Formats: sequence, C-alpha cells, structure tokens
Amino acid sequence: MDLLARREHSYQELEQKLARKKLDIRLIRQQLDQLRDEGLLSDARFLESFIRSKANSGIGPIRIREELIYKGVNAEAIKLALEEADFDWEAILYSVWQKKFVNKPKCNKEKAKQVRFLTYRGFDMNQIMRLIN
Repeated sequence: MDLLARREHSYQELEQKLARKKLDIRLIRQQLDQLRDEGLLSDARFLESFIRSKANSGIGPIRIREELIYKGVNAEAIKLALEEADFDWEAILYSVWQKKFVNKPKCNKEKAKQVRFLTYRGFDMNQIMRLIN
C-alpha cells in the first residue's frame, strides 16, 4: 500500500519490487490480485498516468513505449493506451524543439544534433524531419 500511495504502479512492476524483498511470490501475487480486485491496483490507470506524466515532460511515444516495455507492461496494452491518449505529439515535439534549439539548423552538423536529441526524446523520425525541414 505504501508503494501505491506514492504513485500508480503496474501489477508487474509491484510484483518485481516486492520480489526483490525476498517475499514469497505466491503471497505477493495473492495480495496483488486482491488489490486489483478491489480496484486499488489498475494497469489501465497506471498506463494513463505514466503516459500523461511523460508526455507533459516532453517525452515522445517511442520512448514512452520503450520505458513501459522495460517495466514489464504488455505491448498490446501499451499500443492501445498510446492510441487512446489524447495528445498532439507534433505539438509536444515542436515545444521540446523550441525550448532546446529555437532556430532551424544552419548546417548538417546542427541538423544531426537536433535529430539525435529529438530521437532520444522518443519522437518519430518522420515528424522530426518535417519539423526540421
């Protein structure tokens, strides 16, 4: 409950955290199932919260997807949650770009730097190239 009080967690994420404390895995799963049944643990709520938080801090959908996969979230659930997320990814991309660079690149070296930065932030190469060109 202490972990859930701080922020939303996925079932898999909580299971991994608790397993690291050398607790019985059957007891962990039993308790997590009970929390899920009571509505206190929800993967859908976790996905929504995580995506909103990352998008609001300028992270794109590709990096969000990778971070969620790393946390053990089902790829199909991630795809569905990203499709349902009501974000204008191009506007977020533009905002991130504008905060960091302000001006369009003047040479290939600057262009490569901007592309690397925006790719690292998790934006689609097609969107990046449309913005920079």
